[in-house]
Amino acid sequence: MGKRTTHLVWDWNGTLLDDITAVIEATNAAFEELGLEPITLERYRELYCVPIPRFYERLMGRLPTEAEWLVMDEAFHKHYWRRADACALTAGAAELLAARRAAGLSQSLLSMAPHEHLVPIVRRHGITEHFLRVDGRTGPSHGSKAEHMVRHLTLLREAGEGISADRVVVIGDAVDDAVAAAHVGARAVLFTGGSHSRASLAVAGVPVVDTLAEAVETAELLAG
Repeated sequence: MGKRTTHLVWDWNGTLLDDITAVIEATNAAFEELGLEPITLERYRELYCVPIPRFYERLMGRLPTEAEWLVMDEAFHKHYWRRADACALTAGAAELLAARRAAGLSQSLLSMAPHEHLVPIVRRHGITEHFLRVDGRTGPSHGSKAEHMVRHLTLLREAGEGISADRVVVIGDAVDDAVAAAHVGARAVLFTGGSHSRASLAVAGVPVVDTLAEAVETAELLAG
């Protein structure tokens, strides 16, 4: 790979994987267990933020206790992973990934989904070969993506990929993706098909797009 070539770091949930319906269904199933009112997609996108306990604070009017958080987190993941296998890739995702790899351009995948769940589901969608690395979360679920981004880029460099942060563009669906990119000196493009509304994405101060094709095109311009 040439040193001046843009490297894309893709997010998974809500970006490459079209799972927002499963997320809302799992959230509401977990809320029912906890005695909370159900939430609409619009309300979810308006309130969603990381770390996730802050999202629950917006819903509950207070931060959950440690015990409450553990129950909420376990309930959500129980319901989500029952639905995840039925989720399809976002429209055009497989074609974009394949075309980029065929052109000799590099990309990797970094997600806050648990690594032990992420790797098998990416493999089932038949796209693993398009990435230099596939990294999921290995620490607590309330951590930040920024710390994982540091490790991800370090491992890419240690593998001899010659990727510098100023040539990296993160494509994701959440403000946290932009924060993680800025943390390592990279750029970001945010996609409206996932967890945030366009208005809440706009506060990140990075380009916001409605399709993954636009995201790739914008990313190339940013790092060009």
